[in-house]
Amino acid sequence: MTDARAEGTGTGPGATPPAPVVGAEQAAREEELLQRVLRSFDTCADPRLKRLMRSLVSHLHAFLRDVRPTEEEWSRAIAFLTEAGHITDDRRQEFILLSDTLGASMQTIAINNEAYKDATEATVFGPFFVEGSPEIPLGGDMSFGAAGEPCWVEGTVTDAAGAPVPGARVEVWEADEDGLYDVQYDDGRTAARAHLFTDERGRYRFWGITPTPYPIPHDGPVGRMLAAVGRSPYRASHLHFMVSAEGCRRLVTHIFVRGDELLDRDSVFGVKESLVKDFVRQAPGTAGPDGRRVDGTWSRVRFDIVLAPAGT
Repeated sequence: MTDARAEGTGTGPGATPPAPVVGAEQAAREEELLQRVLRSFDTCADPRLKRLMRSLVSHLHAFLRDVRPTEEEWSRAIAFLTEAGHITDDRRQEFILLSDTLGASMQTIAINNEAYKDATEATVFGPFFVEGSPEIPLGGDMSFGAAGEPCWVEGTVTDAAGAPVPGARVEVWEADEDGLYDVQYDDGRTAARAHLFTDERGRYRFWGITPTPYPIPHDGPVGRMLAAVGRSPYRASHLHFMVSAEGCRRLVTHIFVRGDELLDRDSVFGVKESLVKDFVRQAPGTAGPDGRRVDGTWSRVRFDIVLAPAGT
């Protein structure tokens, strides 16, 4: 009997191998099992849960019947997920990294944040957001001593009709110049994260640090997966935002640094052209917009945010 996993070698580099040959009797046996599993959800009282489980099972079985893994390969897959669970704790979320690096996070965001007029585009949340960040005043410094080149960030928050949104909560967080978020240190520091509120004209402004590229944590199973398939763990330079206001759809997004060579190969597929901004470098000693003098170079960027209506 022909091995159903024999797929051939294709016709050249990158070629898709031919589909495995599966006999009619074997295909019927596999289909019968799938239908039995699907019927097991018939008594589920929650219609949404029933739909989710039946769809998950259908796609999972389709994947298995397509690639036809060996039992050893399936055991390795289970071990991979088990290790992802073991390495996850209150400071590191390996399953978010997995979701991000497979594009599942961005696809979920695209589904749940449909385009609405000129509303600012959303992108990935990332694994390093922390509730309870300190509040800073307008023009305050969210770096709290984090290493990096100072950066002045300013902009407005408006609704889709162009009206300013006063009192919008603007949450910001980023990595330091060494590519680490505060929660990745062991000393309990809070740095390079804060929140502030827009003024009566929807304006916001603060000091942060100029974003730099960094690798996602790649010392675990997700990192080994990326290495095995020849992908870089690096993220393009970015600054995170989460903006919320009454009557508006919450926005989770970043801005990226124009000219960063990683823009077209961000490891979590988070870059969108509308979010690429000019971080304009300033000469040493140049006074900031608030009169602050910086000994070395610093940068400034403008990011005007448009929020979609709630429920869109």
